Amino acid sequence: MKCPFCHHEGLKVTDSRDTVEMNAIRRRRECLQCLKRFTTFETIELTVQVRKRDGTCEDFQQQKLINGLAAACDHTKISHDQVIALASQITDELMLSQLQEISTTQIGEMVMKHLQQQDPIAFIRFACVYKRIKDMGELEEAINTIPYKDEMIRNGKVRS
Repeated sequence: MKCPFCHHEGLKVTDSRDTVEMNAIRRRRECLQCLKRFTTFETIELTVQVRKRDGTCEDFQQQKLINGLAAACDHTKISHDQVIALASQITDELMLSQLQEISTTQIGEMVMKHLQQQDPIAFIRFACVYKRIKDMGELEEAINTIPYKDEMIRNGKVRS
Protein backbone atom coordinates (compact mmCIF):
# COMPACT_ATOMS: atom_id res chain seq x y z
CA MET A 1 0.00 0.00 0.00
CA LYS A 2 1.17 3.51 -0.77
CA CYS A 3 0.44 6.87 0.81
CA PRO A 4 -2.44 8.52 -1.10
CA PHE A 5 -0.72 11.90 -0.72
CA CYS A 6 2.95 11.33 -1.62
CA HIS A 7 2.83 7.70 -2.85
CA HIS A 8 5.58 6.63 -0.45
CA GLU A 9 5.42 2.96 0.51
CA GLY A 10 6.58 3.41 4.09
CA LEU A 11 3.53 3.46 6.35
CA LYS A 12 2.77 2.64 9.95
CA VAL A 13 -0.55 1.63 11.52
CA THR A 14 -1.39 3.94 14.41
CA ASP A 15 -4.79 2.45 15.37
CA SER A 16 -6.90 -0.61 14.48
CA ARG A 17 -10.56 -1.16 15.35
CA ASP A 18 -13.21 -3.65 14.35
CA THR A 19 -16.29 -2.27 12.64
CA VAL A 20 -19.11 -4.64 13.50
CA GLU A 21 -21.60 -3.28 10.97
CA MET A 22 -19.25 -3.66 8.00
CA ASN A 23 -17.38 -6.86 8.94
CA ALA A 24 -14.19 -4.88 8.52
CA ILE A 25 -11.14 -3.64 10.36
CA ARG A 26 -10.62 0.11 10.36
CA ARG A 27 -6.96 1.10 10.36
CA ARG A 28 -5.50 4.57 10.90
CA ARG A 29 -2.23 4.83 9.01
CA GLU A 30 0.54 7.40 8.95
CA CYS A 31 3.00 7.98 6.11
CA LEU A 32 6.61 7.81 7.30
CA GLN A 33 7.67 10.38 4.70
CA CYS A 34 5.03 13.17 4.63
CA LEU A 35 3.56 12.28 8.07
CA LYS A 36 -0.02 12.63 6.82
CA ARG A 37 -2.66 10.28 8.23
CA PHE A 38 -5.47 8.43 6.49
CA THR A 39 -7.94 5.64 7.17
CA THR A 40 -8.22 2.29 5.42
CA PHE A 41 -10.75 -0.50 5.79
CA GLU A 42 -9.79 -4.14 5.51
CA THR A 43 -12.73 -6.33 4.50
CA ILE A 44 -13.27 -9.90 3.45
CA GLU A 45 -13.67 -10.21 -0.28
CA LEU A 46 -16.37 -12.64 -1.23
CA THR A 47 -15.67 -14.53 -4.41
CA VAL A 48 -19.26 -15.64 -4.89
CA GLN A 49 -20.75 -15.13 -8.33
CA VAL A 50 -24.38 -14.01 -8.44
CA ARG A 51 -26.44 -15.37 -11.33
CA LYS A 52 -29.04 -12.80 -12.29
CA ARG A 53 -32.47 -13.52 -13.77
CA ASP A 54 -31.23 -12.77 -17.29
CA GLY A 55 -28.51 -15.43 -16.93
CA THR A 56 -25.55 -13.08 -16.56
CA CYS A 57 -23.18 -13.33 -13.61
CA GLU A 58 -21.47 -10.70 -11.50
CA ASP A 59 -19.49 -10.60 -8.27
CA PHE A 60 -21.51 -10.44 -5.06
CA GLN A 61 -21.66 -6.86 -3.79
CA GLN A 62 -22.79 -6.32 -0.23
CA GLN A 63 -23.61 -2.69 -1.03
CA LYS A 64 -26.32 -3.81 -3.47
CA LEU A 65 -27.81 -5.94 -0.72
CA ILE A 66 -27.70 -2.98 1.68
CA ASN A 67 -29.40 -0.74 -0.91
CA GLY A 68 -32.23 -3.24 -1.48
CA LEU A 69 -32.76 -3.75 2.24
CA ALA A 70 -32.65 0.00 2.90
CA ALA A 71 -35.36 0.62 0.32
CA ALA A 72 -37.60 -2.08 1.82
CA CYS A 73 -36.98 -0.95 5.40
CA ASP A 74 -37.38 2.79 4.81
CA HIS A 75 -39.96 4.24 7.25
CA THR A 76 -40.27 0.98 9.21
CA LYS A 77 -39.09 0.07 12.70
CA ILE A 78 -35.84 -1.30 11.19
CA SER A 79 -33.06 1.28 11.53
CA HIS A 80 -30.24 1.84 9.06
CA ASP A 81 -27.81 0.22 11.53
CA GLN A 82 -30.07 -2.84 11.64
CA VAL A 83 -30.13 -2.91 7.83
CA ILE A 84 -26.32 -2.97 7.77
CA ALA A 85 -26.25 -5.67 10.44
CA LEU A 86 -28.79 -7.74 8.50
CA ALA A 87 -26.78 -7.39 5.27
CA SER A 88 -23.70 -8.45 7.20
CA GLN A 89 -25.54 -11.47 8.61
CA ILE A 90 -26.70 -12.53 5.13
CA THR A 91 -23.17 -12.03 3.79
CA ASP A 92 -21.84 -14.23 6.61
CA GLU A 93 -24.37 -16.92 5.67
CA LEU A 94 -23.16 -16.76 2.06
CA MET A 95 -19.56 -17.11 3.18
CA LEU A 96 -20.37 -20.07 5.41
CA SER A 97 -22.22 -21.80 2.57
CA GLN A 98 -18.94 -21.83 0.58
CA LEU A 99 -20.89 -21.62 -2.67
CA GLN A 100 -19.06 -20.51 -5.80
CA GLU A 101 -22.31 -19.29 -7.39
CA ILE A 102 -25.71 -18.29 -6.07
CA SER A 103 -28.79 -17.00 -7.85
CA THR A 104 -30.52 -13.73 -7.09
CA THR A 105 -33.55 -15.90 -6.29
CA GLN A 106 -31.65 -17.68 -3.52
CA ILE A 107 -30.40 -14.37 -2.10
CA GLY A 108 -33.94 -12.97 -2.29
CA GLU A 109 -35.28 -15.95 -0.35
CA MET A 110 -32.62 -15.44 2.34
CA VAL A 111 -33.58 -11.77 2.64
CA MET A 112 -37.30 -12.57 2.76
CA LYS A 113 -36.74 -15.16 5.51
CA HIS A 114 -35.03 -12.54 7.67
CA LEU A 115 -37.45 -9.70 6.92
CA GLN A 116 -40.45 -11.97 7.49
CA GLN A 117 -39.30 -12.44 11.09
CA GLN A 118 -38.38 -8.80 11.72
CA ASP A 119 -40.98 -6.53 10.16
CA PRO A 120 -44.07 -7.41 8.08
CA ILE A 121 -44.08 -4.08 6.20
CA ALA A 122 -40.43 -4.38 5.16
CA PHE A 123 -41.12 -7.98 4.16
CA ILE A 124 -44.09 -6.99 1.95
CA ARG A 125 -42.17 -4.10 0.38
CA PHE A 126 -39.25 -6.38 -0.48
CA ALA A 127 -41.60 -9.13 -1.70
CA CYS A 128 -43.43 -6.71 -4.02
CA VAL A 129 -40.20 -5.94 -5.88
CA TYR A 130 -38.47 -9.31 -5.56
CA LYS A 131 -41.47 -11.42 -6.54
CA ARG A 132 -42.72 -8.80 -9.00
CA ILE A 133 -46.19 -8.80 -7.44
CA LYS A 134 -48.69 -7.56 -10.01
CA ASP A 135 -52.10 -7.85 -8.39
CA MET A 136 -53.91 -8.01 -5.06
CA GLY A 137 -54.15 -11.82 -5.16
CA GLU A 138 -50.38 -12.16 -5.27
CA LEU A 139 -50.06 -9.54 -2.53
CA GLU A 140 -52.53 -11.42 -0.34
CA GLU A 141 -50.53 -14.64 -0.86
CA ALA A 142 -47.38 -12.87 0.31
CA ILE A 143 -49.17 -11.45 3.36
CA ASN A 144 -50.46 -14.91 4.27
CA THR A 145 -46.88 -16.21 4.55
CA ILE A 146 -46.11 -13.84 7.44
CA PRO A 147 -45.91 -16.18 10.47
CA TYR A 148 -47.46 -13.90 13.07
CA LYS A 149 -50.08 -12.22 10.83
CA ASP A 150 -52.99 -13.88 12.72
CA GLU A 151 -51.62 -12.66 16.08
CA MET A 152 -51.31 -9.12 14.69
CA ILE A 153 -54.93 -9.23 13.44
CA ARG A 154 -56.12 -10.38 16.87
CA ASN A 155 -54.24 -7.48 18.50
CA GLY A 156 -55.75 -4.99 16.05
CA LYS A 157 -52.44 -4.12 14.37
CA VAL A 158 -53.53 -5.39 10.93
CA ARG A 159 -56.98 -5.49 9.38
CA SER A 160 -58.00 -8.76 7.79
